[in-house]
Amino acid sequence: MVARFTSIEQMAGKYTFPSVKHPQCREVMQPEFVEFVEGESITYRFPVLDMYANPRNSMQGGFIGAAFDNTFGGLVYLSTGKLEMASIDMYLNYHRPIFVGDYLYIKAMLKSKGRTVVHMLGEAWDGKNRLVATATTNIMLLGNQYEQLK
Repeated sequence: MVARFTSIEQMAGKYTFPSVKHPQCREVMQPEFVEFVEGESITYRFPVLDMYANPRNSMQGGFIGAAFDNTFGGLVYLSTGKLEMASIDMYLNYHRPIFVGDYLYIKAMLKSKGRTVVHMLGEAWDGKNRLVATATTNIMLLGNQYEQLK
C-alpha cells in the first residue's frame, strides 16, 4: 500500500528534513504543503499575491514556473533524499490565467527515477479546480560534481 501524507508532521517519523534554511526563491512563493504520496506525487498550494501580478492582475508566468520548480524540487528530495540537484529543462504550457487572491495548486508527479536523472510531470489548478498550466521537467541529481561547479 502506498503511503499518503497530508501534513509534514505525519512524515516526521519516516523522513528526515535537512536543517538547512530554505532558499529565498522558495520562501518568497510562500508554499503550503498539501499532500505527498510516496513514490508518486507531491502537492503544494501557493497564494497568488499582488507582488506576482502582471498588469492584468493575473499571476505572471515566471512565478507560475517558479511554483512548479519549487514543487518539483520537493518531490525530488523526498524521492531520492538528495538536496544536490539541477534542472536540466522545464517546459510549461499555460491554459488560463489565475488572479490575485486565488490559490495556485501544483501537483508534481514522478514518472521515472534513474541514477542521475528524474523525470516529472506537473499540473496547476486554481481554487475552482480549473487547469491553469502543465509542465514537464528533467532534474539531474548531483553528487561530487556539485562541489566542482562552485
